[in-house]
Amino acid sequence: MDSCVTFSLLTLDRETGTFGAAAATGSLCVGGWVLRGDLDSGLSASQGTAPSTFWGEDVLAAMREGLPADQAVARATGADPGRAHRQLAALDPAGGTAAFTGDESIEVSGQIAEPGLVVAGNMLGAETVLPSLRAGFLEAAGDMPARLVAALRAADRDASDYRGLKSAALLVLHPDHPPLTLRIDYAEAPIDALADLLARAQAQPYAGWLDVVPVAADRTRAPGPRTPDERRTATRQ
Repeated sequence: MDSCVTFSLLTLDRETGTFGAAAATGSLCVGGWVLRGDLDSGLSASQGTAPSTFWGEDVLAAMREGLPADQAVARATGADPGRAHRQLAALDPAGGTAAFTGDESIEVSGQIAEPGLVVAGNMLGAETVLPSLRAGFLEAAGDMPARLVAALRAADRDASDYRGLKSAALLVLHPDHPPLTLRIDYAEAPIDALADLLARAQAQPYAGWLDVVPVAADRTRAPGPRTPDERRTATRQ
């Protein structure tokens, strides 16, 4: 049986107001399976040997209603008879965190939850992977996406998924910027591929285009008036 996921991290940088999430696994398509979030709800990571995408959506809906992360996780997991095979981590808009690890999760499995940061994993190569994931993020320099990649690298350098990795993803949310959702659905070195994709997303011309699209803080944002030459250039692109 395949499963999803190896390890995930959810965080809120209170200084910048930036939400960040990252995950990597020895299976395919970790971003689509695991990571969910929006500015009004917070973040979720739903994973395990039989991961429930419904859990990920349900816990966000509960937090959008105003429930703190611990109560939202309890609501989402409590009524599911298959919960022993699943994991769920959540971070609410205020930075509260909570996580659930089912009794049938494949070892090594578990979670670390603290204000503003929660990590969770299963099928880990060692007990040290989650502490390394946490420390890799907290000790990293740079912006949120760079720190998320650093966290994934730290966990992978430790004992990673005991199967090795096949996919990786990150999600970054801020009211003044478009959502950054990067997914490597399959690669022999998915964290390297994710870092390369991030570099491309932060370089021109893509990064310049992000400066003019609508964002949560300005849903009508658009480019200013252009000259005829600029319009012709845009048409050719």
